[in-house]
Amino acid sequence: MKLKGLRWWIIGLIMLITIINYLDRGTLNYMWVANIEYHLVDQASDALDDNTARYLSEQNAYKLVAKNGNEIIQNAENVAFKNDGKIVVNREGIAYDLGMVDVNSSPEESTKQAKEILGTITIFFMIAYGISQLFSGKLYDKIGTRKGFAISVLLWGTADALTSLAQGKISLTAFRMMLGLGEAGPWPGTTKSNAEWFPQKERAFAQGLFGAAASIGSILAPIVILMLYISLGWKTTFIVVGGLGILWLIPWLIINKKGPKEHPWITEEEREYILSGQPEANMKPADDKGKSWGELLANKKNYSVILGRFFLDPIWWMFVTFLPMYLVDQFGLNIKELAFSAWIPYVGAMVGSLSGGWFSGFLIRRGKTVNYSRKIAMLIGGVIIVPSVIASVMATNAVVAVVLMALVLGGFQFTMTNIQTIPSDLHSGKSVGSLAGLGGASAVLGTILAILFSGQIESWPLLFGLLAALVPLSLLSIFLTIGKIEQIK
Repeated sequence: MKLKGLRWWIIGLIMLITIINYLDRGTLNYMWVANIEYHLVDQASDALDDNTARYLSEQNAYKLVAKNGNEIIQNAENVAFKNDGKIVVNREGIAYDLGMVDVNSSPEESTKQAKEILGTITIFFMIAYGISQLFSGKLYDKIGTRKGFAISVLLWGTADALTSLAQGKISLTAFRMMLGLGEAGPWPGTTKSNAEWFPQKERAFAQGLFGAAASIGSILAPIVILMLYISLGWKTTFIVVGGLGILWLIPWLIINKKGPKEHPWITEEEREYILSGQPEANMKPADDKGKSWGELLANKKNYSVILGRFFLDPIWWMFVTFLPMYLVDQFGLNIKELAFSAWIPYVGAMVGSLSGGWFSGFLIRRGKTVNYSRKIAMLIGGVIIVPSVIASVMATNAVVAVVLMALVLGGFQFTMTNIQTIPSDLHSGKSVGSLAGLGGASAVLGTILAILFSGQIESWPLLFGLLAALVPLSLLSIFLTIGKIEQIK
């Protein structure tokens, strides 16, 4: 049996699990805090086929009844109103259900509590994620991408499903750390897989497809997760989403049997096309020992990946972590409005991923050097990000804000796609995943520092606006360290 275009099947499966990865990652953030609306009715009214609120004058409170039967008694001063008082808006979500936010506190105080606790949980997630980035690169280099992806997916899928059992901050943090240990693997793993399955001129585009899949996952996350949350509740949502990755393992283990050199299903034409376009293809297996972390850190060029991602990645993670809360708090979006607006910025990210990888590959096919092509693509992405960030935080309504944020994340992915390709431009074989892992770990460190810093800033527009300063720092660190982008001998 021969399968034409086998390399596209491989990257297609990686794209699918990346989408699932972002669904798993977004479960907590989108269900953490939500504005739930209730139709105000009087005592004599029949119950509507929707959420209802009745005012209890003797308690100066509202009895909130969800259409699934759940009831909440909420003090009048802690709810908001819409439609001339006909709609009662109550702040709910995992943070409230698990008692981590004081339900009797003011909206301002509860927002601060929810932000701080989510930030703390995310920091521990990122610590686990960073450790995994370091060791996943080495693990994938040692056991290969087939087994590496299987271990990562099994770990994070189980972790997300187990989050349904969380009882408080400690157990929730523990399950999120377990999620982080599993979820980090595909980033160095995909870089390594693309280096194995694609000629050099197609690698940035393949990396762009991977980035686009992350964006598709982010587009689907608010819609899928919040619709499941509304219908099934947060506990069942964790189980459903966590199980998707485990199901993915079946086609992955069947199709990804071997690398392109030995895979029984690859056509000879495709095998020759892939191997002839890889500068490292003629390397003897004995020569591909893989560099240690010490050897990688001793070479200045490698710091382009490490420092570039340290400064740039926090932009993405601040959006992933805090965008739902930002839209809820800054613009007062309810749960359905959030579901159908929070995905828009990630459309821009998807376009940026595809176009950033395509653009540098296009320049290479036109005869430009890898060095020129990667650098000009990174610069273009940076030029898009900075003014878009400034404009987005000045927006006065949610629609304009999320459209401008789409430009921010589009520029981010245009640049990041090319940064993530640098490990395979500088190295071959077993060193690719290791450098990608170091870059991922430095990205985590930068993100942790950014989240800690965010706790000192109460203004959402100021917090997101400061992200623009990270772009020139990232580009300068890359250009000052990498010199010419070429294979390190």
